[in-house]
Amino acid sequence: MSANTPTIRVATVKADGVNVFFRAAGSFDAPTVVLLHGFPSSSHMFRNLIPILATRYRVIAPDLPGFGFTTVPEERNYQYTFANLTQTFTAFVDALSLTRFAVYIFDYGAPTAFRFALERPDAIAAIISQNGNAYEAGLGQPFWSQIQKLWIPEGARKEDREALRGLLELGATQWQYQNGSPHPDDIPPEAYYLDQALMDRPGNKDVQLDLFESYGSNVALYPRFQKYLRSSRVPVLTAWGKADEIFVPAGAEAFKKDVKTLETHWLDAGHFALETNETQVAEWIFGFFDKYRVFAA
Repeated sequence: MSANTPTIRVATVKADGVNVFFRAAGSFDAPTVVLLHGFPSSSHMFRNLIPILATRYRVIAPDLPGFGFTTVPEERNYQYTFANLTQTFTAFVDALSLTRFAVYIFDYGAPTAFRFALERPDAIAAIISQNGNAYEAGLGQPFWSQIQKLWIPEGARKEDREALRGLLELGATQWQYQNGSPHPDDIPPEAYYLDQALMDRPGNKDVQLDLFESYGSNVALYPRFQKYLRSSRVPVLTAWGKADEIFVPAGAEAFKKDVKTLETHWLDAGHFALETNETQVAEWIFGFFDKYRVFAA
């Protein structure tokens, strides 16, 4: 590691009654970039991107409730819905006194950030979407077909939930990382083994099933997310794994309907497209922020 490489700091802050673990690097005086992970990962997925971005920006990456090293006290009686994830994220933003920042969204990080933006549109300076979806066209099939059964009020809910438990095992987690990658063996195995170890904690798989069920509420909000993109004119950079079977390329293309300032980039990768592509993604981010003067006074 170079002597000039920023050091990643780890810390925990109380927000919304939750002990939110986060990674941070860069100068406190620099413009801020917040990185929001997705299922089944955590801020660990940004371990290689953080020090690159931190050469120019203050970078903050929290673990959402149910993921990583964030812990929720039992007495909090936390309900794992995307509305509540957003409430906790908002409290986290306030705890760190973040008033304006660019946000990197992936997977579950996308609806969390978009819900936040609906309430605080002026807080978001720019969006970097790496397989972070806001359009029904982006929901890949057949991956979502079984999960979508949970979004219908009637039906065998318990049976449908139980049928999804296979998505919470190591084989499925490893598949998310490696599927679509031209060099799957280059992806460090500790990434998916850590995700799985944390998901295997007592009670956590039921948390994940709750969030599968809650995801339907995000789809219902997609039209509002799209209206926000149009009305706010927030600049958007997409860096999308073109072989992703979960959030398919049509989700990236759909941003063109609503975003005035948009750059679309494709990665030869699948769902976890950031793995092994951190340098390329960072270069796109630096160029995008500079070109559109994202943090200009």
